[in-house]
Amino acid sequence: MLLLLILLPFVGALIAAFMPAHARNREAWFTALIALSGLLLTFSQYPVISEGLSLRQEIRWFTAIDLNLVFRLDGLAWLFTALIQGICLLVVVYARYYMSPKDPVPRFFAFLLAFMGAMQGIVLSGNLIQLVMFWELTSLTSFLLIGYWHHRPDARRGARMAFTVTAFGGLCLFIGVLLLGHVAGSYDLDQVRQASTTIQAHPWYLAIVLLVAIGALSKSAQFPFHFWLPHAMAAPTPVSAFLHSATMVKAGIFLLMLLWPVLAGTPEWTWIIGTAGVCTMLVGAFLAIFQHDLKGLLAYSTISHLGLIVCLLGIGTPLAMVAAIFHTLNHAIFKASLFMAVGIIDHESGSRDMRALSGLRQVLPYTATLAIVASAAMAGVPLLNGFLSKEMFFAEALLVGSSSNWWMSAAAVLMGIFGVAYSLRFIQVFFGPVQTVKANPHEPPRWMRFPVEFLVLCCFVVGVLPELSIGPVLHGAAQSVLGQALPAYSLAIWHGVNLPLVMSVLAFVGGISFYFWLSRYCQLHQRDRVPLLHRLNGKAAYETTMLILAASAARLERQLSTRRLQPQLIWMILAGLAASIWLLSAWPTLSVSWPNDTLSLAFALLWLVGCSCAIAAAWQAKFHRLAALILVGGTGIATSVTFLWLSAPDLALTQLMVETVTTVLLLLGLRWLPARIAAKKLNLQASARDRLRRIRDLIIAISAGSALAVISYIILRQPDNATLSRFYLEKAIPEGGGSNVVNLLLVDYRSLDTLGEIAVLSIVALTVYALLRRFRPAIESIKIPPQQRNPLDPAYSQLPSQQAISGYLQIPGVYLRLLLPIILLVVAYFFLRGHNLPGGGFIAGLIFSVGLIIQYMLSGTAWVEARFKLQPHRWLSFGLVLAALTGAMAWYFDHPFLTTHTLHLDLPLLGKLHLPSALFFDLGIFAVVVGTTMLILIAIAHQTVRSHRIPAIKTETDTAEERR
Repeated sequence: MLLLLILLPFVGALIAAFMPAHARNREAWFTALIALSGLLLTFSQYPVISEGLSLRQEIRWFTAIDLNLVFRLDGLAWLFTALIQGICLLVVVYARYYMSPKDPVPRFFAFLLAFMGAMQGIVLSGNLIQLVMFWELTSLTSFLLIGYWHHRPDARRGARMAFTVTAFGGLCLFIGVLLLGHVAGSYDLDQVRQASTTIQAHPWYLAIVLLVAIGALSKSAQFPFHFWLPHAMAAPTPVSAFLHSATMVKAGIFLLMLLWPVLAGTPEWTWIIGTAGVCTMLVGAFLAIFQHDLKGLLAYSTISHLGLIVCLLGIGTPLAMVAAIFHTLNHAIFKASLFMAVGIIDHESGSRDMRALSGLRQVLPYTATLAIVASAAMAGVPLLNGFLSKEMFFAEALLVGSSSNWWMSAAAVLMGIFGVAYSLRFIQVFFGPVQTVKANPHEPPRWMRFPVEFLVLCCFVVGVLPELSIGPVLHGAAQSVLGQALPAYSLAIWHGVNLPLVMSVLAFVGGISFYFWLSRYCQLHQRDRVPLLHRLNGKAAYETTMLILAASAARLERQLSTRRLQPQLIWMILAGLAASIWLLSAWPTLSVSWPNDTLSLAFALLWLVGCSCAIAAAWQAKFHRLAALILVGGTGIATSVTFLWLSAPDLALTQLMVETVTTVLLLLGLRWLPARIAAKKLNLQASARDRLRRIRDLIIAISAGSALAVISYIILRQPDNATLSRFYLEKAIPEGGGSNVVNLLLVDYRSLDTLGEIAVLSIVALTVYALLRRFRPAIESIKIPPQQRNPLDPAYSQLPSQQAISGYLQIPGVYLRLLLPIILLVVAYFFLRGHNLPGGGFIAGLIFSVGLIIQYMLSGTAWVEARFKLQPHRWLSFGLVLAALTGAMAWYFDHPFLTTHTLHLDLPLLGKLHLPSALFFDLGIFAVVVGTTMLILIAIAHQTVRSHRIPAIKTETDTAEERR
């Protein structure tokens, strides 16, 4: 069930993304159905959670390092999960009427569901590394939601700012989690919670608290990271209602609550978390008073209330934790309703600017009533939910203070004064003469107002009947965090006349007086700058920091980098050579043994041919690129024969196919290069600097090649390698079910590496395709009469490559089309035999790609694509999905990810048949290799060649023959 709760939103997001555009009803009701299904699943588990128990599901992943996928549901996780799904359901119903028919609605609901899934991943994670992965996924999906209206510059800037700040916090959190798991001895949350004494006594405790605090505070928009939240208001209002009430900003709050039993209770925790919370709640509340945008006011009030919750967590007492959980729930309810009410105001009146709005109570009476009640809950008016949790906050502020240390109590009252003031500022738009931007404003459709009505009703019910409505859920959530330390507390709406009540009265009276004083004497409506804090501009600090980083990076790039490829390759080769030599010198058990075997004359001749091809290719590169490319292919063939000589047929086949494919791709790329005219043909003498450069390059190339060859030989001659080889040879058949060790390494022992490699291969192919699909290379060439062209040199030829080859080789393409069925048989042969004999998915994919390349070359692009619907993108998708699903099927048998299983069948006529799951993984590799090769080939081969005349080279012997 827990895994289903995680997967359901992501599957729904995938389906929603492919729904027809501009059909809001279908997408909205489908998204609502996904959220409702998850909510019902969550409610179905409440009987277990109400008993104080928890659910746990563990899926084996990396058992060797005790890193598994763990999902857990306790009282706190249940509360947050229900909150996320419930608010999402209401936001979806609201968004159905808010979003314009012109908006790409499928993309909106897909992003919304993906974000809900990422948040549920955080809440339900029982492994800290897994939690950080979902944490970063929320940053990515929130970036997509905030920048949904990407045609608006403010949306793009707000999305980038939010992503940069939260991603930086996520990186700090990841480092802190690594340290925390190392100290605790495990990344499992339950085991980490049991190691609180060990963690707090460790010298790394302060670093862990700082790193975790940066991650949590940046995500929850706490000081000094608070500036990104107001700029995220450029998102559609349903996004703001969801992200900034129940999800995005509550992720940091949830993390602090989750790790409270582990990290809290020390002076370091109190000063770091408590100070950040106090600063945030005061700064956010004061800034909210002077906002003119309704959403901006709600954004800064959100910052303030989140600071209140963080302050409670920093106080560190058990009752403060109860108050923090209670206020988290209350804030989500009234803040989501306020955001949606602002969306209705903007939708119907045409503006969110408070200076352009007034008297809305007369034209939007129901919406005005709902918004006023919700703002009263935000201000902490009695008989509403915000009053109860604020009273608990005042009580805890008094508890940590004393007669000589009253600053926390004063800060709490001051925050209350500011809260009343900005709540009055919010509701002022409903009074006075009617003033709107859009003519004839009216109430929204009934179902658009329903989510606001439901949430405001919750504010009233929780405020009047707290023990009955929210008491059991609050008790379960607090007990899951505090355990036996859960204190006795009361949710009664009246506790008599006490100091917290006096503080509430002072806050109300002071807030009302402060608001009217500001309105009368400070011209609140005309003020463009925030008094006292106008220099505290987080946006300016962020942009200045980004400019400094960009300038520093550019300066560093100018000093260490160059546009020329040759210096970069030189430094790369020298760095790799130095690192290899240093590692060898530091190897404690290194032993060098040189064999006394007699060198075979045939093998020596083979290497002599390969070296000669390499040297000749380097020499010919100056004059004739095609000849150099052919010679490079000769070195590849020599390498393939070497592998075959050393009893490595898999490597030989792979090398041969890779050489074939890359040669064709390089051949297509030659025509992109500008024409080169040898200096020798123009009687131009190379300068002394050029000669020194070539000598230097020659020395580096010979030294690096020789050194790396020696290093490779030394490493291969180590006794450990023989032991490792013996291990794989002995375990291949009993554990892997096959005798081809190379293939078993790829699809069984190192299958996760292979999965990562084919993923990277797919990304590279898609990147090449994206870069080249709209690019048309311009060939800098010299106009040559057709009768004087060299058809075998694509750098000079102006003919299409297919016509050039077919015209000069005179090979009818129809004959070579008959090769394709034969090639398919060869592909099937090498694919099916790969588990026991040389072959496999990678080699079969390369062979199949070579067969298609032959058809492209000799039959023409039009003929091939008219008869074969290749669609390389789908090959890539199919291969990656099949490989991942093959690995996930191991979980069905309660084994770690990508564990290979063999199905033994006894079939009539065929006899015994052994079907390993690695076969399907290999099929995924085959599909990715074919898709990658064909995608790059299509991206390169479909470009058109445009030639233009370049200025003639001015030399003393500038004749037409020499120019040619």
